[in-house]
Amino acid sequence: MEIRIGVENSPREISFESNQSAAEVEKIVTDSLESGVARFVDDRERVILVNSAKITFVEIGEESQRRIGFVA
Repeated sequence: MEIRIGVENSPREISFESNQSAAEVEKIVTDSLESGVARFVDDRERVILVNSAKITFVEIGEESQRRIGFVA
């Protein structure tokens, strides 16, 4: 699953692949509004912590499929 997070006052987005489902990511974001910190885990098991007060948007993409060969 591809996840993009916009952060306030930052020209770049946080973008990473995760094995979490879209429902799990949505729950993390809504729960972070109370706790103040959103905790994500990427596909390499790295932990990403984001201050929920600074999140401007969260885009949850479709699962990426691995491509083999050349793409034209």
